[in-house]
Amino acid sequence: MNFQQLQYLAILAQTENYTQAAKMLHITQPSLTYAIKKLEEQVDLTLFKRVGRNVRLTNSGRIFVKQSMKAINTLNQAVEQAKEAEKPQDIIKISTLRSLSTRWLPFSLKEFLSQYRNRTTPKFQFTSGAVLSQTIVKQLRAEQIDIGFCSKIDNLADIEYYPVYEQQLKFITPLGHPLAAKKAVNLKDTLDYQYITYSKAAGLHVALNQLFSICGGRPQSRFSVDEDEIVAGLVAAGFGVGIVPEMNLLATLPLKQLPIVFPKYRRFIYMATLKAHYQSPAATRFIHYIRQTNHIHY
Repeated sequence: MNFQQLQYLAILAQTENYTQAAKMLHITQPSLTYAIKKLEEQVDLTLFKRVGRNVRLTNSGRIFVKQSMKAINTLNQAVEQAKEAEKPQDIIKISTLRSLSTRWLPFSLKEFLSQYRNRTTPKFQFTSGAVLSQTIVKQLRAEQIDIGFCSKIDNLADIEYYPVYEQQLKFITPLGHPLAAKKAVNLKDTLDYQYITYSKAAGLHVALNQLFSICGGRPQSRFSVDEDEIVAGLVAAGFGVGIVPEMNLLATLPLKQLPIVFPKYRRFIYMATLKAHYQSPAATRFIHYIRQTNHIHY
């Protein structure tokens, strides 16, 4: 008894006619008749009885077909799984700003992967260490990654941006600072205090300079750094005040977070891709998923 015989048996049980079954199987009727006869001899059972020009399953035939169908399904699944294992696994390479790495992005990945319960799950590969938006663009252009999540850098014709997340900015002060007693701040009232500012390489450098210009001045910079976490750490240590994106780290540090009431500012994080880059099927599905589930209104 072999897999082919069981397939022949299943089709004949379905059609109850040798001629029709043979056509569906693309074999001759005598070949099908011989295969079924050999199967009956091997299992020592009469599986079919003739009814005119057709055939019907015997009682023992019904039981045998029912159980053999389970075997066929199991074998088919084994073949499909083995074929799937031979395929190169889909790896989606991602680079992201740290501020997204503990909240928005992990939960987006979880929801996306929940769609793969009965399929091979794609793997995600993340770049390690601190990443700036300019660095992410360089990685995209070098095709080291498939997708980046970063601030938008204007006038880049080869990069496609799609807004996925609106990130709130927080004014932060050391505990015990004169401004820590406030419930919210107008940035005009903060210009006399020393700031921890961003270097020109940081995505927020230009945006914060624009906010200070609206306020009619620019604060003194105690330190100029690249990363949000360093700004928060220096503020917590008492070196000055600062403005950072909302992030989980802030709740763990000895500092005060305050909303900014003036000037109003909306900061967006974008999904960035290189227009000329080939995206794997898994990466394409992930890009489509992010677009479908994140609708940001400017």
